[in-house]
Formats: sequence, C-alpha cells, structure tokens
Amino acid sequence: MAQVVEQELPHYLPPKDEFPSKLYEAMHYSTLSGGKRLRPIIVMKAAELFGTPYEKVIPTACGIEMIHAYSLIHDDLPVMDNDDFRRGKPTCHKVYGDAVALLAGDALLTHAFATIAKNLQISGINPAAVVDVIEKVSLAAGGYGMVGGQTVDIITSGKDINSDTLFYISTHKTGCLMSVSFWSGARLAGASKKDLETIKCFGEKLGLIFQIVDDILDIKGSEAVLGKPVGSDMKNKKNTFVNLLGFNKSVEIVNNLSLEAKQLISNYNNNDFFIQLTDFISKRDY
Repeated sequence: MAQVVEQELPHYLPPKDEFPSKLYEAMHYSTLSGGKRLRPIIVMKAAELFGTPYEKVIPTACGIEMIHAYSLIHDDLPVMDNDDFRRGKPTCHKVYGDAVALLAGDALLTHAFATIAKNLQISGINPAAVVDVIEKVSLAAGGYGMVGGQTVDIITSGKDINSDTLFYISTHKTGCLMSVSFWSGARLAGASKKDLETIKCFGEKLGLIFQIVDDILDIKGSEAVLGKPVGSDMKNKKNTFVNLLGFNKSVEIVNNLSLEAKQLISNYNNNDFFIQLTDFISKRDY
C-alpha cells in the first residue's frame, strides 16, 4: 500500500510549477521524500478491517500524511530540533531556507484539511463521517494533541520531569496522530462506537510504542539506517524514556504494550496486518 500512497500523494498536492512555485516545490520535496507512510496505510487498512475498500479513503489518508510531513519540516527547523538531514536527504530548510520551509509546513497543514474534505466526493462515504474525521484530526494535530505534546517536550527540555509528564509528551506528540489515523479509517467505514473506541485504544498503544522505540534508536540506532542524525535528543536536552527510565525498562514497556495491543485486536477477523504492524513498530531499526 505504500506504493499506492506514493502514486496518489502528488495528485493531491498543488502543482509545483504553479506560482508561487518555490512554496509548492518545498511542499513536494518534503512530502514526497520517502518514509514509511505508516499513517496513510493505517487509514486504508482500518477502513478495510471494517469492510470498506481502501480506495474510498485515499483523500483522508493523503491528508493525514501531509500533516505528518508538515510536522517533520517544523521539527527540523533551527528553532526546534535543528536537524540537517531527514530520510537521508537535506532537510527542507537546508534546501529552501528557514522562511520557505516554515511556510511550506503551514501550507501543508491547511491543505491537508481541504484534501480530507475531498472524501465528501467519494460515493458510499457518509458525509457526517467526513465531518467527524476533520474534527478529530484537527484535535489530534493541534494543541490538544501533537502540538500540545511538542510544546511540553520543548518547555521541559533540560528539566527534571516525572513519568506522567513523559507519558503525556509521548502519547500526544506521536500517539495522537497515529491513533486518529486508525480512528479515521474506521469511522469512514462506518464502524460502531465500540469498535471505534477499540481501534483508537489500539492506535494509542502503537503510537506510544513508536515514540519509545524512537527514543531507543536515538541512542542505539544507526545514522546510515535511520537517514538522520542520532543523539539529537541528548543534544537538545530532551527528556526521553531511555534517559528517565533506562534502556531495559524502556524495552520492557515496549514489549508489554505490544502484547496489550495484540490482545485488543485479536477478536477481529483479517487482523494479520495489525499484528504484523505491531511487531514492525516494536522491532524496527529505522
């Protein structure tokens, strides 16, 4: 399905030869620079789990990936993590300058919601579900979600925090957008309230696993495999699971969350992808 995402994403971005082309080039550069494409794949697979063909939720899948791309552009800026490479390529601000990179991120965030709204044009999709998805995604991406987590991450850098604050940072900074990807695919497919709560909880656990593994890879990972510098958390004096709880405890939490996530999804038919995804996120090296 990653190939489907790669094929579809360019069609939902503004043409890069339109004026102002520098802005649109930067949007294309960062959005189409590769990556795991987990979030859009999750949207599509969640829809399939509840009986809707993945093709019917592609606009939402692409919109959520644009939000992810914007967040990475802003994360890499000098005022944030100040990283020079992303996915083995120079970061957006290194190619287009800080100002254009900032604006490209802004444009991707706002364009994402216009893209999700295109799901209104897909037959068989309940318009009320699209409105619900727009609301949930905006909350997951904003101050109640990803941006809220990023803010706490920044203001607590270099300071002592407790485990509750650390869990808040991780569940919001990373978990919210991943969880809402599961929820959005399921909601567009007409899943019940009970199923929506289950898939949301499953996504929250995977999002937390993802962030803890990120913390581990920032210490133990290979720069060549990751495509970005290691040790940036230490450089920026970030609080991480490894720093606060230690390597072994961090691995233990990942293993426990993995078991809990698999248990949540075990009662659904055709859950092979979700079991494999849990293992991939838990054991990944990039």
